[in-house]
Amino acid sequence: MSACKRLLSDVKLWSFGRSRWTSRTHEGEHRKQWPPAAGKLLRSMVVRGKALLSTCPKVCVVGGGPAGFYTAQHLIKDVQVDVYERLPVPFGLVRFGVAPDHPEVKNVINTFTQTAKHSRCSFYGNVNVGKDVSVAELLRSYHAVVLSYGAEGNRSVGVPGEHLSGVYSAKDFVGWYNGLPSCRELDPDLSCDTAVVLGQGNVALDVARILLSPLDILKKTDITQPALEALAASRVRSVLIVGRRGPLQVACTIKELREMVTLPGTRPEMTPSDFEGVKDALKDLPRPRKRLTELMMKTALERPGEKEQERWNSASRVWGFRFFRSPVEVLPDAEGKKVAAVRLAVNRLEGSGEGAQAVRSGDVEDVPCGLVISSIGYKSLPIDAGVPFDSRRAIVPNSMGRVQQVLGLYCSGWLKTGPTGVIATTMNNSFDTARSLMEDMDSGKLDVSAEKPGSLRIRALLEEKGVEPVVFSDWEKIDSLEVRRGEARGKPREKLLSVEEMLAVARS
Repeated sequence: MSACKRLLSDVKLWSFGRSRWTSRTHEGEHRKQWPPAAGKLLRSMVVRGKALLSTCPKVCVVGGGPAGFYTAQHLIKDVQVDVYERLPVPFGLVRFGVAPDHPEVKNVINTFTQTAKHSRCSFYGNVNVGKDVSVAELLRSYHAVVLSYGAEGNRSVGVPGEHLSGVYSAKDFVGWYNGLPSCRELDPDLSCDTAVVLGQGNVALDVARILLSPLDILKKTDITQPALEALAASRVRSVLIVGRRGPLQVACTIKELREMVTLPGTRPEMTPSDFEGVKDALKDLPRPRKRLTELMMKTALERPGEKEQERWNSASRVWGFRFFRSPVEVLPDAEGKKVAAVRLAVNRLEGSGEGAQAVRSGDVEDVPCGLVISSIGYKSLPIDAGVPFDSRRAIVPNSMGRVQQVLGLYCSGWLKTGPTGVIATTMNNSFDTARSLMEDMDSGKLDVSAEKPGSLRIRALLEEKGVEPVVFSDWEKIDSLEVRRGEARGKPREKLLSVEEMLAVARS
């Protein structure tokens, strides 16, 4: 493909025989041999200068979050890309997952917007693939389909009592304060003194930080107004962040830990004995892990400076890690309806480093609490019976993004690897899938010689079913209204919270 690009700059007219191409350039007409696979690809295009017309290969991306847009970003250099998203609004977890007090992470939306506005990219929101249109119909309409719809499911804790009132998944709790329409009715009960967060990754720390942050900080973010009002009335004063292993295996990053350590109005409470032997292991740790562990040890073991001590003395809220603990049961109140405590198994470690395994010691302890938030990971869900799915790993089986046993079908993002890493990880993951797809086009493995109808056919199918897609200019109406609503409250935006509201504005 790169050789093709180098030649396109001075080509004025192309005509193709079976295995030769003819070009008329400034120097006149001349004829050369062309590799068959590249010839097949080029014969499917009509090129006038550098602009590819409607016969450009067509690729469909399912999912308008980071994986979808990063995949599209890499592909639009060479093909036409249509992005289909279940919700009327784009950007997925950047909009609904990134913490409201992390606006700098959301700046990637600017890049995604440039991609969506590219002449070879179209966005179609309010389209539920698997329901409104099948993957098989997409495969018939496009030269390739990339599944990038992320991980919308929750990993179950798998203990008795996890369905009691007052127990929530972090995915739903985060969706509630970030305005995910399916979570707007969550209405968590924040009337208790103590909350327990199960898990010690970045999402767990996001949840703890939001529960304990001063309102003066939160009200300047894009957190939803109902969540802000609920947090203003919250009685939560203590958050315990529980992990089954020790300080050397904690899953958060130093940025999120530092934010907790410096959070105004709070002080940390750690168990010094949890850090026995950790100092001796520091010298062998990779630098990021070493810096993270040193900050934990300083927070847990060292006497703070005078100013920090004053801040701790005046703090009205506390937080802390609880290591070597696994939940075994959520205990109910006297009426048997609401959480009253969590029973934790006390663990010991077998092995060392990242590979250490938590083994129950036989001891348990009960932690009184009125709120339990499980942050043990998201999981992908199957979208269509025609798509292979590994239920145990909760991914689509693939090789470098190529879905096994289905030619022309690819996957990227968490659906490809499981829910790991940060947005930059998803970017590289998605670029790799896009490269696999382009390699298959270049080699001839993926036949792009035949014209495909693309969105023309899909939109006709959707119209038959009464489904009206939301295009990117419609999203810009929603975006503009949300920003105006936010300005009235001194916030970056005030999000619309229901699909119905979003569609009403999009169609206005």
